Amino acid sequence: MLVIIVGCGRVGAEVAKLLSNEGHDVVVIDKQQAALERLGNTFNGISLVGSGFDLELLKQVNIEKADVFCSVTNGDNTNLVAAQIAKKIFNVPKVIARVYDPQRAHIYAALGLDVISGTMLFAAMLRDKIVESRFSSYLIESKDLGVIEIDVKDDLIGKKIKDINIPKEFLVVAIRKLHEVIIPEQETILAAKDTIMAVVKVAGLEDIRKKFQLESNV
Repeated sequence: MLVIIVGCGRVGAEVAKLLSNEGHDVVVIDKQQAALERLGNTFNGISLVGSGFDLELLKQVNIEKADVFCSVTNGDNTNLVAAQIAKKIFNVPKVIARVYDPQRAHIYAALGLDVISGTMLFAAMLRDKIVESRFSSYLIESKDLGVIEIDVKDDLIGKKIKDINIPKEFLVVAIRKLHEVIIPEQETILAAKDTIMAVVKVAGLEDIRKKFQLESNV
């Protein structure tokens, strides 16, 4: 897979190194040579000094053949322009843009871009730590789904996964045991001291809390 990353800050550099280590073809573009030094000596992709919306530079790195284009600079306007060029001019199949200002996230999404908003994500994570340590509301940006953790005790001990799943509302996706985490099957039996992790519809969260006798606050 050919991935072009514009912006070599901490996020861009780490993503580039991860993808490169996995064997993908990675091109990193940044306006500052010093920023590209974050890639280190083990990075085996291509790094170039320049602008993420320089058409000639983008053609030079074969953007027409790119599978993914990510713009993760520290400027929302730069990310928007670069992402739009990649999508509208070069028809890159998957275009991802980083957004700092949460108010702009819906604008990016309306333009057909995949949006990563660190501000929104961190705020949601912090809110969950403050209010509900066992529920995370940041599974997807629409906030339709979340992940909830439930300790197995009392009536849950000995139950099978199929006995507690609720179609379209509550689905157990993992079980944390003392020394491992497993992906359960429908016939998996719950044991004392297990912790189940389930995807839940946020709209039905209160009903799930009541069913499993969970408190809403820490």
